[in-house]
This record gives sequence, structure tokens and C-alpha cells, in this order.
Amino acid sequence: MRDFHFPGRSPVLAKNGICATSHPLAAKVAVDIMERGGNAMDAAIAGAVLLGICEPQMTGIGGDCFVLFQDKEGGAIRALNGSGCAPAAADIEALRARGEKTVPLRGPEAVTIPTAMDGFCRLSEDYGKLGLDAILAPAIRYAEEGVPVAPRVAFDWPEAAKALQGHGEAHYLINGKPAEIGQMFRAPAQAEALRRVAKDGRKGFYEGEVAEDMVAALKELGGVHELSDFANAVSFYTDPVGSHYKGVDLLEHPPNGQGATANLMLNILSQFDIASMEPFGAMRAHIEAEATKLAYDARNRFIADPDRTTRLEHMLSMKTAAKLAALIDPKRAMAAAAPLSEAVHKDTIYITVVDKDRMAVSFIYSIFHGFGSGIASEKFGILLQNRGAGFTLEEGHPNAYGGGKRPMHTIIPGMLAENGRAIMPFGVMGGAYQPCGHARFVMNMQDFGIDAQSAIDAPRSFADGSDLKVEKGYTEAVRAELVEMGHKVVVPDGPLGGAQAIRIRADGVLEGASDPRKDGAALGY
Repeated sequence: MRDFHFPGRSPVLAKNGICATSHPLAAKVAVDIMERGGNAMDAAIAGAVLLGICEPQMTGIGGDCFVLFQDKEGGAIRALNGSGCAPAAADIEALRARGEKTVPLRGPEAVTIPTAMDGFCRLSEDYGKLGLDAILAPAIRYAEEGVPVAPRVAFDWPEAAKALQGHGEAHYLINGKPAEIGQMFRAPAQAEALRRVAKDGRKGFYEGEVAEDMVAALKELGGVHELSDFANAVSFYTDPVGSHYKGVDLLEHPPNGQGATANLMLNILSQFDIASMEPFGAMRAHIEAEATKLAYDARNRFIADPDRTTRLEHMLSMKTAAKLAALIDPKRAMAAAAPLSEAVHKDTIYITVVDKDRMAVSFIYSIFHGFGSGIASEKFGILLQNRGAGFTLEEGHPNAYGGGKRPMHTIIPGMLAENGRAIMPFGVMGGAYQPCGHARFVMNMQDFGIDAQSAIDAPRSFADGSDLKVEKGYTEAVRAELVEMGHKVVVPDGPLGGAQAIRIRADGVLEGASDPRKDGAALGY
């Protein structure tokens, strides 16, 4: 239990259902959907689509999603891959011939086909109860009427808005300027696109006028996207990957997501007596930083399109983890992992919902960088992701840019389970930080007995390239000790990501937690 003398949040307790996400309006809509008879999948989709209006710099229907879910207590835990491919005509040699060393962040070359909407439609049909027209209605209403811009959203908007170009500026600036706290942001054009989906399903997005609008915007800038690329966009079901850590199984989305990185990190860290260390002392931060470097180096070399990831079993092997752990000097920092040539990001949203029947949904949804590619379609204002910047141009690399391929993704939903039963859907936003954030969250609870809300609130550190980013919640003495170990310690300008979780307690009560680093909330009924 937290100390009530100090500022903080208590866990949210409820019996029938909870949603935890990064914006309170989306959490409320999700709870409303459940109270109307919808299930957790209906609620998660409704909330996620609305988050594209509440936090447009983070996500939108021009992006991708990944989902972990258990449709009923005791049922199989499944994964849905809602990530898109590069257009069929994508040409790595053309980029090399131009002298490019990476996929241009803001060019049409970075725009992979948005596949979140196909995922929404598929999940709604296969696992939802209310239908697309009912679950899209709240987002359509808020897109028409507008939402007041929340503080964290306003904090992000000016820097992210530098990416906007052409039609993107027209749809995502207010009177030509970034939005400010309390201003109303409206997206009536996007509301019309959502009406098409509510009426016609995925065809309303991937065929006809909406798809034509997106293709025209890309071709206007030299893109090689065709209507056939959008018509062929497809999400698919798969099985999670996992690792065991001190009584719980950490389930992650398989490649092309980077979730296996978190599994490898925990396997490495299981070789150390983490529980004997100070929870937020220098030694734990150091060992975790070294494990991060090693796990992320493996990620950079192995994770790619599902059809081209060939070393996954090696990456998840405890033998691999033990060999890597042996490389860690408990007193001295090693060099950083070889840097990615592909781009990484820090912008996404996460939503988790558990309903009265204990369907558990862990849902992450993103346009990659702030405001994605900055390219929006003219008529419907659909902002297109730049997820293709997650490819590399390195010769022979499994994650090399190419037509019809899915890039390595940073967004990962998480799920804790016991004996095949979901006990906690959770997610940690923050781009590259996410696998480290998953591992840290699990260690906070399993090694130190910290409840989910306190585990989220706790200070964070992250070995990001050559820097060890250490939040302000750490003491100066800890920072000094880390410097003595050879780390280049920096205090990041903003917090490291955000997180949400719902614990399904053994007594039948649900316990929701939401990160104060974001504007969001956990709400139940």
C-alpha cells in the first residue's frame, strides 16, 4: 500500500470491468461500451480508435496495431499482428542509388500500408459482440464535436508538429499552430472515413474513395503505393512467445514485434540475484543496463518480418541468456550495442481492458514517430505512419527494406500468465524503451513485491545507445555511482514512456493501474 502522505495514485478496484489507457475519455468510452453489453474486445477497439482523436500525434487509423488477448478465462492466449507491409513496388536499390543510408523518415518511402483498421475489423467480427457501427460511434462523435487537448498531448504537439507537411498541416494544426492545452481539436474529415468503415467494414477503408485519397497523397510526393497494396492489406492471428520469471510467464507478441527482446532480457537477468539489490539503487540499474545492451544487440540482428526471422529459438534459449549474462561485469559498463541503422521512436498508445467474463485484451497502436510521416490524405485527413523507417538498408539483413515485407516493430503488448491463465494484461509505451520497460515492470513486482500501480510509478532508467537515461526519481548519489561504473548518465528531457496494467486478482476483483507520466486513467464499473 502506498504512503498516503505523498502524492500518488491508488490502484482502481472494480468487479465487472476495467479499462486502463493513456487518455481518460478513451477509458470512459471503453467502460461505457462494456456497460452497454459489449465485451473487452469491443471496448478496446472503441477506446483505441478514439485515442487517434485524443492523441493524434501518437496514433491513428493510418497506423498499425499488435494485440494479445484471452477471449475467456482458461481459453488460449492469442496474438493478432495488425502491422502492414511496404508497397509491392518498394525498391531498396532505388534508395541506395540516391545515396540514402536509411529510409527517409518523412518521405513516402517510409509509409507502409496501415493495417490497424483491418485488425479492428477482424477482431470485431471474430471476437466482438456489438458490431463496428456501435463501437466506432463514440470516435465519430468526438471527431465531429472535438476533444479538449490534454496537457501531455499539448506538451508533445509542438515538437511532433515539425513533421507535418502539406495536407498534414491543414488537418493537424489549429489556425496554423500546434494545439494548446484546452483547445478543441476536431477531425470531421476523419469522422466521415470512420462512417464508411462503420457502414461497409474494411472495404470502406481499403477500397473506394478513402483508399484513393491515401494513395493520391502518397503519389503526389513520389510514392509507389497502389490501390492494390491497400486492398491486399491483411492482419493475421499468431501465437505469443514467452519466458518464465519467478512464478509468472511473460508473454509477448512474436516478430516482427520486438517482444522477444523483453523475454531475452528477463532470461539474462534471471542469472543475477536482483531481489538482493536496492530496488532503485545503482547496482540494479547497472545490471539492467548491461542486460539491455546485450538483448537489444540480439534484437538488432535477428528480428524482422515473421517470414525472415530465423533465430528466434536461439534468442529465447536460456543457454543463450546464460552466455550473455557471463559477459556482464558487475562493476564496469560495457560499450553500447551496435546502433540500429533503422529509426526508432517514442510515440504510441496502449489500452488494456478486462470485462466481467474475464476476457483480457492487451492492445498497442501507433503511427511510429510523432505525427508519423507527417503525410495526410487531402479529403479525409488520414495521417500515414512512417513505420517503413524501421527497415534497414543493410545488404543481406533480414530486416532489409523490400516490397511486401513487414519491418521490425518497436510496439509490443504484454501479458502475464500463470498456468495458461491471463493474470495481467499490460503495456509500457516508449518506443525502443518498451522491452526494457516490460522487464523492469515484471522485476518490480516479482523481485520486490511492488503492486502494479507502484511498479508503474517507480523511477526508470534505460541504456539508450551510448547514454544511460536516468529519470529524476533517482538520487544524485545513484547517478554519481553509475558514472563511476563508466556509464554516460543523462537525465532525459521527458519521462521514459508510460504504462498501464490490469491485474486479475485471485479473489475475482480487478485492479487497474495507469501511469502518471501520461494523461490517462484506469476506470472501472
